[in-house]
Amino acid sequence: MPPRARRIVPLAVAVAVAVVAVWYVRRTDGPAHFTGFVEGEERVIRSEVSARIVDVPFAEGVAVPADAIVARLDDRDIQARLASKREEIAVLDHEIATQIERIALVESTWQREREASAADLRSAEAAAELADKTFARERELVARGISSAQRLDDTSAQRDTTRGIADKTRQVLARVEAEERQIALARRELDTLRGKRDLARAQLGEIDVLAAKYVVRAPSTPTVVQTQFAWPGELAQPGTAVVAVIDPADKYVQIYVPVADVAAVPLGRKVSIELDSQPGRRIPGEVSFVADTANFTPEKIETRSDRLGQVYRVKVRVLDGVAGLQPGTEGNVYLEDDPAALSTTHAR
Repeated sequence: MPPRARRIVPLAVAVAVAVVAVWYVRRTDGPAHFTGFVEGEERVIRSEVSARIVDVPFAEGVAVPADAIVARLDDRDIQARLASKREEIAVLDHEIATQIERIALVESTWQREREASAADLRSAEAAAELADKTFARERELVARGISSAQRLDDTSAQRDTTRGIADKTRQVLARVEAEERQIALARRELDTLRGKRDLARAQLGEIDVLAAKYVVRAPSTPTVVQTQFAWPGELAQPGTAVVAVIDPADKYVQIYVPVADVAAVPLGRKVSIELDSQPGRRIPGEVSFVADTANFTPEKIETRSDRLGQVYRVKVRVLDGVAGLQPGTEGNVYLEDDPAALSTTHAR
């Protein structure tokens, strides 16, 4: 027999077996059914940081409460960073409080000195103005011969003295007012300290978020550990799988439906499931997913008859007794046309 003929014969046999299987499934002496397996959506929980694993409290097959800790990582380094950052914030808080007190004290002292200097200047200027008037009056009197030259010299000296006092008082007030710049600088320094504290607090928040990742938690629904990937003492890296869990209430039977039959399993269709582990007992189910595209069986298509092997992946949601189903169990999914008959069969 030629080599090509030898290849065609097994392929023809495979196609014939597939056709017979489809005919057997759809034969009219019983309800149409498809074979499938119980499966569940496995969730792999991974580490997000690099650290040595300290504890993995839940072993394979153990029920895990919602949000329970499934792994603890060595967090001594991150805790040291947290303590250091908290100490830095405490120091900044103390410096800010001290700066606020210093500014308040300087402001109150400056305000009093400024008011006193301003009052002294007003008094000195008034005295200088009076001395100016007195000197002018004495000069007029001397010119008229009414007052003496000695009196004029005395008023002149008094005028010069009051002017000097006013000038000095004016200089003192200017120096006091110039100190307001020091208060402004102190306020800017206070703003800088507050900015440093805000930055340190933001960094503390980031470290807190990172520290929380040293505790690996389960999903927010009760699950069961399916596989343990890591053990205490091992070094975890970001992305390292720790455990795989499955929701005991989230199981389904996955079947593959030929193209010719896919119209019979629309979304929401009620079906019944009979597992090999529970023969004679029908469990209600519902079609919850139908793939958009078909898969080819066999993988390599060479002839038109091979396209008869096209199938759609379909998920059947189990409506009752989900917790008691073991993933991997094989069974049949029956297309029940009468919902009442389905519930009656299940009751038996």
